[in-house]
Amino acid sequence: MKLILLTLSSLVASSSATVLSLTPDNFDSATAGKTVFIKFFAPWCGHCKSMAKDWEKLAAEWEGNAVGLVAEVDCTAAGKPLCDANGVKGFPTIKYGDASDLQDYQGGRSFDALSGFAKENLKPVCSLNNIDLCDDEKKAEIKEMQSMSMDELDAKIKEGEDKIKEAETTFDTGLQELQSTYEKLMGDKDAKIAEIKGAGLGLMKAVLASK
Repeated sequence: MKLILLTLSSLVASSSATVLSLTPDNFDSATAGKTVFIKFFAPWCGHCKSMAKDWEKLAAEWEGNAVGLVAEVDCTAAGKPLCDANGVKGFPTIKYGDASDLQDYQGGRSFDALSGFAKENLKPVCSLNNIDLCDDEKKAEIKEMQSMSMDELDAKIKEGEDKIKEAETTFDTGLQELQSTYEKLMGDKDAKIAEIKGAGLGLMKAVLASK
């Protein structure tokens, strides 16, 4: 009987800790009108595993909230298109804000850090659904975009995405150059140390010690 009760208790705890998993099929409906906090992860990722319980606890705190939503996306399963669309390149990647304009979370990964950030930021924000929360500059920007045709918007979006790709390419190229420089400097250092030691440094130390 005791074993049965323990098993049932375990099942209840497990189900209460479930985090909403977002996919392209439910993303729009689940995030509509919400300010979101989303973890993009891979099941094999060590850091993802280590923060899983804290993320489950955070999701439980916000379950049923009218404004804030804590959820996750499995980038190795049905959620992969969402990860690709949001430029996820490493795991875990955490993003927040309006679902149509997610921002990168750069804070700590402990429960206290995540919970504190959620309490400060999971509130109504300026967006197409909450234009009244926007300042005059942002309202003017939204109005200008709404006046554009679909072709104009597509062209502007492509221009922005191309600039991001260019920045990433520049970074990758620079990183490769730095790696090459590092390897050369490391090789030069090792060769110089070997040359100095080969010139009798160790033997001199032994002679000094004998005196």
